[in-house]
Amino acid sequence: MNETKVRLVVANQRGGVGKTTAAVNYAWYLSQRGYRTLLIDTDSQGSVGVLLNLRPKHYFNHFLVHRFSLEECVASYNPNLDVLCGNKDTVQAESALAGAVVRELALKLSLEPYEKTYDAVVIDVSPSINLLQTASMVYARNVLIPVNMDLLSLNGANAAFDMIRLLNDLIKAEIVALGVMPCQVDQRLSVTGLVMQGLEKMSQLFDIPILPAVRTDQNVNKAFRQRKPLLEYDSGSKAAQDYIAVFDQITRTMLENAGGAVK
Repeated sequence: MNETKVRLVVANQRGGVGKTTAAVNYAWYLSQRGYRTLLIDTDSQGSVGVLLNLRPKHYFNHFLVHRFSLEECVASYNPNLDVLCGNKDTVQAESALAGAVVRELALKLSLEPYEKTYDAVVIDVSPSINLLQTASMVYARNVLIPVNMDLLSLNGANAAFDMIRLLNDLIKAEIVALGVMPCQVDQRLSVTGLVMQGLEKMSQLFDIPILPAVRTDQNVNKAFRQRKPLLEYDSGSKAAQDYIAVFDQITRTMLENAGGAVK
């Protein structure tokens, strides 16, 4: 097993852009490629657990605030994929961090004892700037920014990148934006062209790559209704193939940056 850690935060300051779908499918993708993977939901909406139909006994808040062991809090989705679910009590974790010393390092310090357990960690964060998002970015140091085909989603992507730059400037966090991922792309819609133009400008301004686009696909909703990742539900669907192209690229980039080998 490759010792290099794959760590990724999926972030956009706008909700409804496909963050959770991307995070869940990437975690499943890694698990199928032999990576012992931990998927963490730091959003109080608990969408990851809903999507995967998981009902754990303990949640993210128990792990971070009440110091339960990770083993007590994770739910296993498959032999290579454990999930640390969020729920409404996650807001308590945010409050607890507010008064903590070196709060940006809180998640890093909590996860360090489990470094040898997992080869990959994927984190889904809430669509707002908060301490949990900051701590997640500082821990993972790699960020994927999905962008839906609406202008507010584009603004959210800008805000996410501004946060990355701020953390890098203030605390030398060395966070890398791996790229922006266009989602629910339908070239027949005029707004798609506007958003893609905005992404081109963002790419040039911030030197961020534009990743392969993920096309609209009814199978995404069908997979959700079946409580499965799209890649598990129908790996041959057009959106699944698009996600795989993105995941291949960002995994290769992270491993190359870390000096590891691609599986």
